[in-house]
Amino acid sequence: MDKIYETLQKIRKVSPLVHHITNWVTIADCANIVKVFGGSPVMAHAFEEAAEMASISNAVVLNIGTLNNSTVEAMKQAIKAANKKDIPIIIDAVGVGATKYRNKKIQELLQYKVAVVKGNASEIASTAGINVTTKGVDSGEVLGDIANIAATFAREKECVVVVTGREDICTNGAEIIKVKNGVSMMAQIVGTGCMAGSVIGTFCAVEKDYFFAAIAGLVCFEIAGEIADKTSEGPGTFKTKMFDKITTLSEISINKMKKIEKIK
Repeated sequence: MDKIYETLQKIRKVSPLVHHITNWVTIADCANIVKVFGGSPVMAHAFEEAAEMASISNAVVLNIGTLNNSTVEAMKQAIKAANKKDIPIIIDAVGVGATKYRNKKIQELLQYKVAVVKGNASEIASTAGINVTTKGVDSGEVLGDIANIAATFAREKECVVVVTGREDICTNGAEIIKVKNGVSMMAQIVGTGCMAGSVIGTFCAVEKDYFFAAIAGLVCFEIAGEIADKTSEGPGTFKTKMFDKITTLSEISINKMKKIEKIK
């Protein structure tokens, strides 16, 4: 994991284009998080241009938080175009497990090749076919070992699976890593989960080892949150300070503060 800062510096140098078809609730935050990390965000939702925009991007982030049929069809066009050029697709399974419609649509998207599937514990369990109820977009109770559920799902789909929570789980099916950075304040802001998906997409845009890219992105994002939390007065100032701290994140801070545990 010594390449984390090196990967961050590459983002800052090349400014990868990260295309989103994403959640309207958090779209500005997703754009801003990509920008402060050094990437170039674009949010092109129209069916008529989704494929063209995806084909010129370095990564594509698809977030089903505010999905509808036309959005899903645009996502499919983006995936098809990206797959032709081996451009990584990151799917944020927001709200899966809450409704039959979301459960159906996520499976339609997963018929294609994807690099990373991200969600909270109940979203990932539901996406993997486990009978779990998601409370809106918040995680519900998952019976069973979510790390093993995620790893099995990663093997089945030949992708990386990220389970966000108090401690994040990243797996490529063979290995399982926990990222233990972050602070509770991050859960007090609408959009940090969506931003995490955008961060992972930004790191995948410059690093072909998507397992490492997901871990590196989460570590950097959450360390910036830890630094911001030291001087914030509440959720509003925290988010602003977190954006600021991302832009000045240093190699020293990353190496000193990263908390990564290999559990398999």
